[in-house]
Amino acid sequence: MFLCVKNADVYSPAHLGKKDILICNDRIIAMEPELKALPEGCRIVDAAGRRVIPGLIDQHVHVTGGGGESGFTSRVPELRFSDSVKAGVTTLVGLLGTDSRTRSVRNLLAKTKALNEEGITAYCLTGAYEIPSPTLTGSVGDDIMFLQEVIGVKVAISDHRSSNLTKEEMVKLASEARIAGLLSKKPGIVHMHTGVGRQGLKMILDIVRTTDIPIQHFRPTHMRKMLEDDVVEFAGLGGYVDYTSSEEPDEKSQEILDVLARGIPEDHLTISSDSNGSMPKWGPNKELIGITYARMTSLFGQIKSLVLKKGMPLERALCFVTRNVAQALEIYPRKGCLAPGSDADLVVIDSEMEIQTVVSKGQVLMEEGEVVKKGLFED
Repeated sequence: MFLCVKNADVYSPAHLGKKDILICNDRIIAMEPELKALPEGCRIVDAAGRRVIPGLIDQHVHVTGGGGESGFTSRVPELRFSDSVKAGVTTLVGLLGTDSRTRSVRNLLAKTKALNEEGITAYCLTGAYEIPSPTLTGSVGDDIMFLQEVIGVKVAISDHRSSNLTKEEMVKLASEARIAGLLSKKPGIVHMHTGVGRQGLKMILDIVRTTDIPIQHFRPTHMRKMLEDDVVEFAGLGGYVDYTSSEEPDEKSQEILDVLARGIPEDHLTISSDSNGSMPKWGPNKELIGITYARMTSLFGQIKSLVLKKGMPLERALCFVTRNVAQALEIYPRKGCLAPGSDADLVVIDSEMEIQTVVSKGQVLMEEGEVVKKGLFED
């Protein structure tokens, strides 16, 4: 099957100018200022007057739903396939959260496989907030090695809902993930929900200073203003830091600008959505006083805020949800850019930075603002 996106103003995420993009099946096979001789039967998508960017990568998604902090009725619904399409996300990493009692790694892996079958690229993490980590095979290392979609393990730190794991427990967990990653040619990451507790990233910084575990295996997420000093130190040592997009993005955009102004390596900053994860509000004694959940559309909303409200060039802002994430997950340049040989994942946006067309694995999933491919049981 051939598809050609014509007259595109291409951001790869670097600005490449006007290009025609020729796709065969699930790969980009050519990008030229003008492709005149197209294969017979080639489908044309005209992107004249619009910008084309790589499909977004969201590395923190509660695909089976999160929540549960306010009883059974507060369990967040699972991600629908069309939620990802509308958000322009063509690659994601699924994970569990606070609730690993009514949600399981088995359930998570099945949902991840379903999303791959439906038409995007999906990976997942074993584990959850707690220690010992819930697994499918009985071992974090075996889950990473033998389950194709599993690329690392999730855990929570600096949070009153965590298991308050010790330094020794974290060292063992990271060592197991690293070895399994080496043996299976995967990143072997320890993806860390980082709460608002007193510890911050201090234990992780101590491990990096006092052990031989490479810093790239530790991936803290939910970075925020109160952690800025830890973020600067961690990124300065070569670590990746992940911020969570917000439904009210301008304040978060300012946090990102502030930490970049302190000189952290820009290619080590990423943004994810925490989609379908709960967003509880806690009182002074850690009592629950409110709860809602995150939406995946906030991911590109954060990029729009950086560009339209804060004046950041589009090619710079896009890196946080494309190239940087792909490099961190060791899937670049197959993902995270637009180039011959890369996966055919792309998003067409208009002059107002509204998503108009989404292509994943060479298949048109959204066209002119309308989702044309939904999940099996979606209305």
